[in-house]
Amino acid sequence: MTGPLVPFREIVLKVHSRCDLACDHCYIYEHADQSWRTRPRAISDEAIHWTAHRLAEHAEAHALPSVSVILHGGEPLLAGVARLRRVCEELTRALDGVAELDLRIHTNGLQLSTRHLDLFTEFGVKVGISLDGDRVANDRHRRYADGRSSHPKVLDAVGLLRQDRYRPLDLGLLCTVDAANDPLAVYDALAALGPPRVDFLLPHATWDAPPPRPDGSPTGYADWLLAVFDRWDAGGRPMPVRLFESVLSTLAGGPSLTESLGLAPTDLVVVETDGTLEQTDSLKSAYEGAAATGFDVLRHSFDEVAAHPGVRSRQLGLAGVSDTCRDCPVVRSCGGGLYTHRYRSRPAAGADEGTGGFDHPSVYCADLEALIRGIESRTAPATVPPAVTDPGELLAAQRELTRSLLAELHAELDGAGGAAWQRAWELAGEVERRSEGLDEVLAHPYTRNRLVDSVAALRERRPGAFDAARAFAPYLAAAVIRGGLETPVRVGYRDGVLTLPTLGVLRLGGPGAHGEAEVRPAEKGFVVRVGTVERRVVRVGEPAPRWRPVRTLGRDGAPDLALDDLDPYRDCFDAPVHPGLSRDEAADWSGRLAAAWGLLGRTVPAQAAEAAGSLSTLTPLLATGPSVGRHGYGALGVPVRGSADELARALLRGFRRAKLRALTETADLYALDGEWHRPAPWQDAPVPLSLLLAGAYERVGLAGYDPDPRHRDHALRALDTLEGAPELTVAGRRVLAALGEEAGRG
Repeated sequence: MTGPLVPFREIVLKVHSRCDLACDHCYIYEHADQSWRTRPRAISDEAIHWTAHRLAEHAEAHALPSVSVILHGGEPLLAGVARLRRVCEELTRALDGVAELDLRIHTNGLQLSTRHLDLFTEFGVKVGISLDGDRVANDRHRRYADGRSSHPKVLDAVGLLRQDRYRPLDLGLLCTVDAANDPLAVYDALAALGPPRVDFLLPHATWDAPPPRPDGSPTGYADWLLAVFDRWDAGGRPMPVRLFESVLSTLAGGPSLTESLGLAPTDLVVVETDGTLEQTDSLKSAYEGAAATGFDVLRHSFDEVAAHPGVRSRQLGLAGVSDTCRDCPVVRSCGGGLYTHRYRSRPAAGADEGTGGFDHPSVYCADLEALIRGIESRTAPATVPPAVTDPGELLAAQRELTRSLLAELHAELDGAGGAAWQRAWELAGEVERRSEGLDEVLAHPYTRNRLVDSVAALRERRPGAFDAARAFAPYLAAAVIRGGLETPVRVGYRDGVLTLPTLGVLRLGGPGAHGEAEVRPAEKGFVVRVGTVERRVVRVGEPAPRWRPVRTLGRDGAPDLALDDLDPYRDCFDAPVHPGLSRDEAADWSGRLAAAWGLLGRTVPAQAAEAAGSLSTLTPLLATGPSVGRHGYGALGVPVRGSADELARALLRGFRRAKLRALTETADLYALDGEWHRPAPWQDAPVPLSLLLAGAYERVGLAGYDPDPRHRDHALRALDTLEGAPELTVAGRRVLAALGEEAGRG
């Protein structure tokens, strides 16, 4: 086994080993492992003490902020109020000052009384109740030994827990699915009780003892759950349903929310009433002793159990599932299913000898795939952000990211910016209300760099970080000028240079000259006052003595882009920026760029049009290739040197890279909790999915311009590999589908 030891964050503590019901689907009493017969009925004082001690020891050793203890059975309420109090007291005392204790109890509810609930209120014990639906559904399995219905008593317990004084303890309902029950009747009965959460559980089964399938359908359980999903979704999702929310989370690139799905490592251990330490209880469905570890709390630490091969095998993520599962596109959501449900004592027909055990897909494999694909098909249109499919929405989403940074800066200051920042903030609001000047400045790609730096400086408490008004003043002045507001703004300058982002730079003195100037709009330019001296810039876009405006392309049919070699925050690429072009250098570069746009417009008109509508700024680089920096969407670093054809390729490659990066900032295209390496057609070594997607994205775009057939061949082969990648989210698969269409796959 490889990888670091995963500490236990969840302890299932068996406080009583018998039950007052005779449920015929119970994995404790009715399945392969019958070890309950040899356990003490109630947990001993010694086992309670050592469990609390071992848990505190484990939490402290691994610096766990919190741990959950679930009181379980049998039926845990049979332990009695006094014994339950002893458990709560010992655990609370041991964990005090070490880790936060989350205490829970899972019960059938039949014994639940105000005495129990008053105790649980005292110790904050949350209560989950098992209920399989309406009376018909619940009585199919959950009956007394003499056949009587348990349903009325369970409803009494739910009603008791819903009283105002006990409602904070309500953890929700646990329902074991039976495909013979009416799914809508079951869901409606549970939803009518107003639970804070519902868990639907597949009945424990293995390949040796497969689940019943009343209609013979290989996807009967998926069909049942999807019927419930549709009712839940149509009703506005009135309460969380953990199974559904786990699938939705993993489809969007997030974590699994349940042990029964996903690839998250197990972090659960079971303590039996005699102090024996076991793996997850569900393994009792596989064979006698399947959950055993050989350890107990009296003699062994939790770390020893965590290192047990059986536990480690459920902490390997993708490496811990069968070969069949590893190649499945939904494995990240499914995770191979619950470990127990993979068990087969003998090799499958046609399989190699020695392939028994848990190295198989789940016995619910077809159900899980149908469930995940069914939820994806139902929710994808609503969950894929518009920015993924609409270039205009992508641009708007990117600008909103920059705007949110400004709001974040204001929140981080939390009044510490003083009166100067408050005035700047109010003036920004006024500019926003009266003109588009602030939007134009915030849309400038390098503005984001300034804001990111300011927020980071505040969080790191760098010197001068709280003087945000001074840092933001140049941007505010540029917004005021663009908006034509007759409002003066005081702006600092260094080494004699006053910078107005998006507009240009004005020289006010020589090196070493530092100070503050007042800037205010005037006619089609602005006036700068330093002390009693005023300098007027008549036209912002025209050069003048001491004034150097940001140049623009906008010639020979090329888009009107800023050629920004002035912004102090443009130095954010993985290649050095040009220190500043002379007039002749700028004219020459501009001419070759215009010719490059002409080439793109003739060969890849759709891409050229989208780039023209999305890009706003080109910055000259001292490099041979394009670069995408750490800035907002819309800027490219482009080499100064190169022919029109070389610049056209650089623009196209750069735009493809910039757009994909913007997409990843706007939507989760792939899961970030693990990438699996795959072959890349353009190199020998395998690469992570993110690099494979980036390479395919770039080459699909280049294939339309560059006649080299390798671009298209490499792109198509990469798309084939990506097609089944489980790391891709719903949004990522939509991007992949669009790439396929662009590559001519229809």
